Amino acid sequence: MDSLDDEIESILYIAREVSAYKIPPLKANEGHRANDWGDLSNPLWKGRLRIVEKSNKAALLFEDAQTAELFARAEYDPMKPSVDAVLDSSRYFVVRVEDAGKKAYIGMGFAERTDSFDFNVALQDYTKRAKAALNPPSPTTNTPSPHILPGPKKDYSLKEGQTFSISIPGKSSKQGASSNLLGSSGVGSSISSGGIPLLPPPPGRR
Repeated sequence: MDSLDDEIESILYIAREVSAYKIPPLKANEGHRANDWGDLSNPLWKGRLRIVEKSNKAALLFEDAQTAELFARAEYDPMKPSVDAVLDSSRYFVVRVEDAGKKAYIGMGFAERTDSFDFNVALQDYTKRAKAALNPPSPTTNTPSPHILPGPKKDYSLKEGQTFSISIPGKSSKQGASSNLLGSSGVGSSISSGGIPLLPPPPGRR
């Protein structure tokens, strides 16, 4: 039994009127030109075009507008596009079609430029989705960076009544090398031996 996806057919684009042309072989190192196809007002076939997507694959179907009889089918692979624009017009394209394993190239023309523009947009949208499906983005995680330490931030501010001390290199005293920055020291307090005098001695005294 086929899966549900195999039974679903999405219509990506419909052109009510397109023309098909027999085209000459492509010359080496040259692109296709619609002016090389002869009388463009006398096409090989005229009908409707549908782009359908089924089982994640797209195809161009050239059908009779009244009976839906299939004239030609072109599988569309975004990695190997089967549609080429011509060099001298935005309304004409070359399409690689298949029939019973055989491949051939036909010219295709739209009556209006707006139809060819919508045709291009439909193919571009399908190509983007198809390529995104082939290269899905890698799953992201919420793992924190190894350079950032987890946990709440620490508060290093001084609380009321707290003090801290620093060391003065090259100086020492019996009380230790550190001096209290926030300790109280009045004007008349004594200086410990080895400390740095705050005022010079009065004149006349040794």
